Amino acid sequence: MEHGITPLWVAKDRTASLIDRAPWARVDDMPWKDIADGKDMVIRGGYRHLQVWKCVPSSDRHCLASEGAGHCGAIHADWFLPALCLPEKKPVHIEDLVLQSATGESVPVYVPSRGNGRAGRHRWVSADDRALWEEIVGERTPLPSAPAEEDDGVITFAEQEIDRTCRAGEEGWFLSDARPLRDLGQPTGGFTLPAMPVRGAREAMRITPVERMAASAALRCPPWELGPCAGCGQLMRRYGRYAAMYCRACRAVLNGR
Repeated sequence: MEHGITPLWVAKDRTASLIDRAPWARVDDMPWKDIADGKDMVIRGGYRHLQVWKCVPSSDRHCLASEGAGHCGAIHADWFLPALCLPEKKPVHIEDLVLQSATGESVPVYVPSRGNGRAGRHRWVSADDRALWEEIVGERTPLPSAPAEEDDGVITFAEQEIDRTCRAGEEGWFLSDARPLRDLGQPTGGFTLPAMPVRGAREAMRITPVERMAASAALRCPPWELGPCAGCGQLMRRYGRYAAMYCRACRAVLNGR
């Protein structure tokens, strides 16, 4: 970012060198005639939605802490492509992102890698998702002022011809472009909040505003509809229309299932 202007680089393939070195978006490689005719340019990579969920057996997502081996009872947050969201979200078009980036509806965010503090991922997200993310992680990570050095080195032109030989029908796996894939499409930057406290027999439940806000996002209900389960005391959607007194696990036990 320079002089208050955020760049928006548009790539047409998953090996583009500027991916994750600046705010970016990837679209299909389309012929000029389709672009001139106004064909929709759907963003295939670079735009994510924040998903927050409670890690319980009934969850549709796997546990980030155990890599799917179990359920920890905590609240997870991660970034997903629109097609991988639950429920699935509508795709974003590049022309809409250009407009939303100007009005502030879509903003860039930089998420440092948990395993390597020097590396991270650039992505475009909604302003609401970025605000929620900053509340969950408890920090605001500014965009890097300069691209970090990476293993694949400086952006250069190798002067190597791309192998255009058609190998249809041949056995084996062939790669005509030696550049590594940079847009992998996988969820990255996952964050885990501690498990919600369980209320004791005579002990009041105490949760922080961040935990309440994360639980509200995970359970998809307003914060004022949250309350403890009448059985186990775990935080759940207790109030509001069609709310229940017991969580799903307690209802299963009560119903003998």
